[in-house]
Amino acid sequence: MRHFFILFGFFSILFPYVTASSAELNGVLLEDKYVQSGNAKIHYVASGEGPLVVFIHGFPDYWYTWRHQMTTLMDSYRVVAMDTRGYNQSSKPTEQEEYDMGLLVKDVKAVVDAEDRKEAIIVGHDWGGMIAWTFATTYPETTKNLVIVNLPHPRGLRRELANNKEQYANAEYARNFQKPESHKFINIEGLAKFVGRDEKTTQRYLEAFKRSSTLGMMNYYRQNYPKPPYSDLKWDMPNVEMPVLQFHGLKDTALHRNGLNGTWDWINEDYTLVTIPDAGHWSHIDKPELVSKTMKFWLDIRNK
Repeated sequence: MRHFFILFGFFSILFPYVTASSAELNGVLLEDKYVQSGNAKIHYVASGEGPLVVFIHGFPDYWYTWRHQMTTLMDSYRVVAMDTRGYNQSSKPTEQEEYDMGLLVKDVKAVVDAEDRKEAIIVGHDWGGMIAWTFATTYPETTKNLVIVNLPHPRGLRRELANNKEQYANAEYARNFQKPESHKFINIEGLAKFVGRDEKTTQRYLEAFKRSSTLGMMNYYRQNYPKPPYSDLKWDMPNVEMPVLQFHGLKDTALHRNGLNGTWDWINEDYTLVTIPDAGHWSHIDKPELVSKTMKFWLDIRNK
């Protein structure tokens, strides 16, 4: 028996740890999986077979934000949705530097490697969108396609922070989040109601946020979000080398639509932009059918 546990420990290092899952989407039981990424253990759920699609959530959120898109894609794709570090069932480091963008990108790479794939379709919203943009330029050989939901290209965000008074005002929340004690004032019940939309979903979010770290949530902003004076920002990155699909709800009050301008100058392959006039920051939740079906159609053209 002792030898069994030694072998189990050895193989758990080589392969992602899989546990029984209580999570399901439309009656489909999801796989609960964990992978080690540096000092952090990253949790994700998975289902389906086919080209790998990795979904990355933003703030405040967890893997469940992608429920509609996963349901639409899982018959044709291997869908994987992460809890990024600090959230739900992933590790919650306390040090600010443990939330550096370089490490967040490596977490995604660890998930792709755990799925034993050489490339993946990367999908991100909000902070997940920032991670996705950065992943695509850090690991272009691993990124088959890129899908972004409500996060302008980093160059566009930089430009608008420096020159757009509306975007400057919209970023007040981020400047507040960067303050040293901000995590002490985050109300998880309020966050859950904000993103839950209905009683059942709100309860799910509340349970996930109870397992999350408000310190970790704020460390994303302290470590990675630009700090004034924004005119001094140098946020250069290579052009994106794969096809990009981007959604943006025009009622987004955090990220101004003008940040989309010129995005085509930073992408060397085909670029599809879908603006949604009556959607806000969570356009994949506000308009789930439009976003999900458009995403599937766009991906099917490039992956069949």
